Amino acid sequence: MIYQNLKKVDIIKWTATVIQLIGYGLTGMGVTPLNIYFFIVGIFLWFITGYLWRDKAIMVVHVGALISILSGLFFSSN
Repeated sequence: MIYQNLKKVDIIKWTATVIQLIGYGLTGMGVTPLNIYFFIVGIFLWFITGYLWRDKAIMVVHVGALISILSGLFFSSN
């Protein structure tokens, strides 16, 4: 079975990737703020991936993305 070869981190990273792609699609269709929630979940899962890989670059970039998205969500004029 194909799933036997997948590690926990592989499942997390591919789940994060799919969730972020959904977020991009929702952004393209103008579905807000639902797109933001998908991005937040995807960012969180990618941060976990970076932690499990001990990859500080992935962790830093996703903390920056989270700060950017949350500041846009909280300080938008809409």
